[in-house]
Amino acid sequence: MSGRCLCGAVTVTATASDPILRACHCTMCQQHTSSVFVNIRADQDSIVMNGPVKVFKSSDWAQRAFCEDCGSTLWYGLIHDNSRNLAAGLFENAGGATLAIEYYTDVCPQGYALAGDHQKLTRKQTLALFAPDEGEAQ
Repeated sequence: MSGRCLCGAVTVTATASDPILRACHCTMCQQHTSSVFVNIRADQDSIVMNGPVKVFKSSDWAQRAFCEDCGSTLWYGLIHDNSRNLAAGLFENAGGATLAIEYYTDVCPQGYALAGDHQKLTRKQTLALFAPDEGEAQ
């Protein structure tokens, strides 16, 4: 897959052996994207990103990145394993992947919902997967 931010200053290439989309409704993703953050699972060792990438540590266990020039969301990652979940919007047609899972469905704003038959996890279920010691922190 090849993609870029809105202004084209950041380019990204990656391989997705099992391309699925994941959507997060947590308040930090809402603030960062003004909506739901949809990411595509890519093979971590294949990700190559060039350009003015700015990384922001958003919690004790996670960080987010964006283009320093246009502000496009680039990825969300976990600090403990240095993983990066690439923004699906960087790639044409979201990399051709389909939605497989939603996180923080119990805090999804009224007024929109994602269609389809896929796994839907609440805040408690999401935290149990990614940060069991964090309680209510994001």
